[in-house]
Amino acid sequence: MLALAVAIVVAVADQWTKEWVRAAFGLHELRPVIEGFFNLTYVRNTGAAWGMFGGANAWLSVFSAAMLVVMVVFRRSFLRDTLAHRIALGLLAGGILGNLFDRVRLGYVTDFLDFRFGSYAFPSFNVADSGITIGVAIYIASSFLEERKAAKVRRAEAAVAAPKAGSDEAGTGDRA
Repeated sequence: MLALAVAIVVAVADQWTKEWVRAAFGLHELRPVIEGFFNLTYVRNTGAAWGMFGGANAWLSVFSAAMLVVMVVFRRSFLRDTLAHRIALGLLAGGILGNLFDRVRLGYVTDFLDFRFGSYAFPSFNVADSGITIGVAIYIASSFLEERKAAKVRRAEAAVAAPKAGSDEAGTGDRA
């Protein structure tokens, strides 16, 4: 239920912010928020992240819908029942839905967050992209931490179960 709530919040926030940008900005208009670092803009992206696969909107729509179905149907095979994984699933699903709505409805994804670092301009992105990126980061980090924790428990259990030198637990049958 938490994953669904997070997905709805991300998708609604994504669609609301994109609708605002499309109404308030001209295409490619740039408004500085933090001069020389962060701007709001209006960009139409027919590709994937960072403009990769430009013009492949139909293929990306099918791929996004398929990934969403796979994530939901097979979530128990790759997600642990932890708070972090439920939040990660919600962020991923909400992000995929937000961009999928744009692709199907408009034929492109609206991007509007624009960061610059000196002469380097990071590709524009949106709330859905942020949800996907943060969801992946949470999934990877929590999976890594959970695996480290499980390995530590396995080592501790193995140390307890290991026969102690000179004891009868070694199965020698010797009684002292």
